[in-house]
Amino acid sequence: MRRMGELVVARTVDYLATLPDQPSCGEVHDEGVVRAMREPAPEEGTPLEALLDPLFDEWIPRSFNTAKSGYLAYIPGGGVYPAALADFIAAGTNRFTGVWMAAPALVQLEANVLDWLRDWMGFPQGTAGLFTTGGSMAMFNAICCARERHLGPEIRRGTIYVSSQAHHCIEKAAKLAGIHHDRVRTIPCDDDFRMRVDPLAAAIAADRAAGLTPFMVFSTAGTTNTGAVDPIEAVADLAAREGLWHHVDGAYGGCFHLVPELRPLLHGLPRADSLTLDPHKGLFLPYGTGALLVRDGSALRALHSSTAGYLPPNQDEFYDPAQFGPELSRGFPGLRLWLAFKLFGAARYRAALAEKRVLALEAAEALRQVPGLVLDAPPQLSLLAFHLAGPALPTLAAQNAATQALHERVTARGDVMITGCTVDGRVLARICVLSFRTRRRDIGIAVRQIAEEAAILTRDAPSPA
Repeated sequence: MRRMGELVVARTVDYLATLPDQPSCGEVHDEGVVRAMREPAPEEGTPLEALLDPLFDEWIPRSFNTAKSGYLAYIPGGGVYPAALADFIAAGTNRFTGVWMAAPALVQLEANVLDWLRDWMGFPQGTAGLFTTGGSMAMFNAICCARERHLGPEIRRGTIYVSSQAHHCIEKAAKLAGIHHDRVRTIPCDDDFRMRVDPLAAAIAADRAAGLTPFMVFSTAGTTNTGAVDPIEAVADLAAREGLWHHVDGAYGGCFHLVPELRPLLHGLPRADSLTLDPHKGLFLPYGTGALLVRDGSALRALHSSTAGYLPPNQDEFYDPAQFGPELSRGFPGLRLWLAFKLFGAARYRAALAEKRVLALEAAEALRQVPGLVLDAPPQLSLLAFHLAGPALPTLAAQNAATQALHERVTARGDVMITGCTVDGRVLARICVLSFRTRRRDIGIAVRQIAEEAAILTRDAPSPA
């Protein structure tokens, strides 16, 4: 067992040590390789070395290199190494943390971390939380809480409100919670991609007049496309007046609230009735680490609390995961956060988050100087979006083709990876700075390569597809 562990650790550390020399994105378009991997279940075992070789040499490289310091695509996190050790401990000891009585000390570690998140987000005592696999499941549980509190059995009349830039998982989670697409209202955004409050108020009034029951509104603390922060305080005011449950999607941006000097960027966040966080983004944890906070913890418990003859009696003094979430059999996700926070300390986390904001501002300022580049969304947090324009690109189609080519060509160089999105028919390239490994050098490389490719593309415009 020790030898197997040493082999795995050695390969993992070697992989991490060579990150600077690895491409930012591996070959992900060779479907033939994937087809060739299909195989029946093995009858006999294989030595570990023979399994690690193709895993590290062939298959892991065929992916987005999300651990590399130049990974500026989508919304990165990086995956701090202590979290991998925590997962090894959790799987190796295989303790059951579904109910408090089965592992009270270990469950308390998770409870501690949820309390830390509560305090950092400015939520009050009485808040309850839940670890999830990500923002989608946090959103699903939040919608179910709001549905139970405001609709009861009258689900069909309920309506929810999202901005045109809200994450698509909300509509998916709503359907799972019994709120179908025709009860999801999409509210337009302003020129900064932030939800407009006046149309929101008008939509709520129109639904009430039609005999429907508005019950939930979502604002976003950092949208996926452009990093926009909705006017959370104004939405909170409207939700309070109208008696709606207000959920803030802070999957990307909520963790910036750890940094006191950045809290004004998220003004109103502590007023939310519930909040999504993705520690695998803003706290640099491995993928599969999400969280939900609910201001009135009794609503979360009322949704999930249950018992059975084979389970221990419910108790009220200590946090019990089974009473606040849908799962009984579960992993031990809180150990990831606990070990990372205890090893690094909150001060280092705050410093790292503040640094990412500074790097994004520096990137935006440098890109403003690039001829032919239009900065559509300066960083409200640490994400910025832009497109190419100029005399050689006279139409939207030409600009879209050039912008698409821009992020593809920069990524193909292998030093950094950037991605794009489409907003109102316009293709945008985007940079998100949120990996703990990303430093000023990486931003300098990204800006230089974007400028070089932009010069080529605005001179020799690609033909629209």
